[in-house]
Amino acid sequence: MWLWREWWRWVAPLRAACARQRTFLWMAVILIGFSVREDLWGVTSVVRALGLQPVCYDRLLDFFHSPALDLHTLTRLWASLVINLHPGLLRCNGRLVLVGDGIKVAKAGKKMPAVKRLHQSSESNTKPPYILGHSCQAVAILARGLSSVVAIPLAARIHEGVVFSNRDQRTLLDKMIQLLGALALDAPYYFVADAYYASRKIALPLLTAGQHLVTHVRSNAVGYMPAPVPERRKRGRPKVYGEKVALKTLFEDHQSMQTISSPVYGESGVQLDVWTRDLLWRPVGILVRFVGVLHPTRGRLILMTTDLSLAPVDVIRLYGYRFKIEVSFKSALHVVGAFLYHFWMAAMTPITRKGRDQYLHRKSAPYRDAVRRKLNAYHRFIQLGLIAQGIMLALATTVPHLVWASFGSWLRTIRPGIAPSEAVTAIALRNALPHFLADSSPAPDLAKFIRERLDPNNIQATRLAA
Repeated sequence: MWLWREWWRWVAPLRAACARQRTFLWMAVILIGFSVREDLWGVTSVVRALGLQPVCYDRLLDFFHSPALDLHTLTRLWASLVINLHPGLLRCNGRLVLVGDGIKVAKAGKKMPAVKRLHQSSESNTKPPYILGHSCQAVAILARGLSSVVAIPLAARIHEGVVFSNRDQRTLLDKMIQLLGALALDAPYYFVADAYYASRKIALPLLTAGQHLVTHVRSNAVGYMPAPVPERRKRGRPKVYGEKVALKTLFEDHQSMQTISSPVYGESGVQLDVWTRDLLWRPVGILVRFVGVLHPTRGRLILMTTDLSLAPVDVIRLYGYRFKIEVSFKSALHVVGAFLYHFWMAAMTPITRKGRDQYLHRKSAPYRDAVRRKLNAYHRFIQLGLIAQGIMLALATTVPHLVWASFGSWLRTIRPGIAPSEAVTAIALRNALPHFLADSSPAPDLAKFIRERLDPNNIQATRLAA
C-alpha cells in the first residue's frame, strides 16, 4: 500500500494536463497498465493486466486519439514534476545533467504514418543494417539512487518519416532543440550527447538559452588558436582564427598530458592520460574546451564542452554517464513497452518496401489532419510509457525499501547499495496492486473507476477484486 501511495504522489499532479476528470482517470489506468502488465502486446495487454471488460479496449483506443489529453502540457508537467520531487538529481557545477540520443524502433505496418527505411549503424551483428520503422529522439535526466545513477526519461518524439510542407527544412538537430524547448526547463543544465550532436545547430541555441553542451567530437576535428593581435591595425576586418590545430596530433605531446584516475562509473584502478586545450571552434566561433583522453584499453577519445569552467575530470565523468540513456532505452523497449504501439490508419496510402519520407504537401487537408491525429496518438502512447518508466525509476531510487518489501520473490543479483531495476519495481507494483484497489486506496476515485470496469469472467479481475 505504501508503495502505491508513493506512486500516486507522482501521478496526481498530472491532472492539469487533462481536460476532464474522466480523461485523467483513463490516463491513470494506462499508467497502471504500463507498470504492471506482464506482456507487451499493445493496448490489449493493459486490458489483460487489469482484468478489464472487453469494451474498455475501444475506450483506451479513443483515449490515445483524443485531444482531451494535451501532450505539450503533459510533457512540461512531467519535466517539472521530476525536477521538483526527485531529491537525488545529479548536478555538476550547480547544473542539472540531461542526456539525449536517438532510437529506431522497427515497425512493419504498411499503413502507419512516419514509417520509413532506416539505417542502423551498429557494431552488433544481431541488428540488420536496414529496417522499416520509426525514428525517435529522446531526452532524459540523470538522477542518483543509493550508489546507482539512472536516466529518468522526460520526453521522446518521432522526428522522421513525414513531411507536411516541402518548405520545412528542419533537421534532426533542429528538432532535438525543439524537444528540449518543449520541456520548458528554467534550471541551468548540461546537455550530454554523442558526436552526432556536436554541431552549430545544437551548440548555439543552447548557449543562447544559457545552457551548455558536453559531447564527443570526431577524430579528424580541428581547433584554432586565437589570432595574435597585430602591433599595428591594418585595413579590413581583424583576423579571428590563428594557427590551425589538428586535435589528434595533441596526443603526441606526452609531456603536456597529465595522468588521472578514471572518473567513469564502473572503473576502478584505471589511469587515464589527459590533455586539455581551450581553442576556437569554427561551428560556433568562440572558445570551447577540448579534452583528449587516452584510455589503456579503449584507446583515444576527444571530448568537447562549451563551458570553459568545467574541469576535465568532470567532462569525462559526464560523458561517461551518456550511456545511461541506452540502458533506459532497453528498459523502455523490453520492460515497459513504451514504443510498442500498434495503431494503423485505415485511409492511409500504403508505404512501399523502399520506405522513403512521406511527403504530404499535395494531399488533402483532411488526410493531413488524419496523419497528425495518428502521430499524436503515437506520441501520447510514447510519453505515457516514458512517464510510467520514470515513475518506476523514481520509486526505485527514492524508496527502494518499499520496492523490495513488495517484491516478494527471489533474485540472484540483489546487491546492497544498488537501486532495483524497472523490472523489479514492476513486479513489486503488480504484487501490491490489489491493496491499491481496496477501499483504503490513496486514490479512491481511481480505485472505484477500475473496480466498476473489472470483468467478472476474468481470472485476473477476480483476483484483483478479492
